[in-house]
Amino acid sequence: MGQDFDLLGDPIPEGFGKRGRPPHVPTEEKRKIVMMLQAFDWSIERIAAALSITPPTLRKNYFRELKVREEARARVEALTMGSLLTQVEEGNVAAIKEMVRLFDKHDLAKLADHIKSRGQHGSKPPADAKKGKKEMQREAAGSVQGKFAPPPAPDLLN
Repeated sequence: MGQDFDLLGDPIPEGFGKRGRPPHVPTEEKRKIVMMLQAFDWSIERIAAALSITPPTLRKNYFRELKVREEARARVEALTMGSLLTQVEEGNVAAIKEMVRLFDKHDLAKLADHIKSRGQHGSKPPADAKKGKKEMQREAAGSVQGKFAPPPAPDLLN
């Protein structure tokens, strides 16, 4: 006897149509869907609705995919770029153009970061650098104690 499948190609569980909801069967394709939807910052409730399950069932069956939420975007982009590279190696002209566009986008983002930091790459003045007159006065004013010390901040009323 062959197994029956629903319209989406998922196997119909035994006892379907009987009392109670049929158990959810996680598949590798659904795991990829969960990872892709997380890459687009979908909420758990929305992902569960897309799979026609409840959020607790989603957490129960796909906890590994949900655990790496931050990495989902990077993983999906890496898979996409790997597929694109395969197409480039086969000589697909559209894939070559897309790869060049991705390199240009990356270079532009790198240049924007360089311009934003004005080429200083997080370099701060050394701690032992000579301080100016105003910096020394601010430090002296902040270290005043005793009768002339600044009053403490007021307590919040609420």
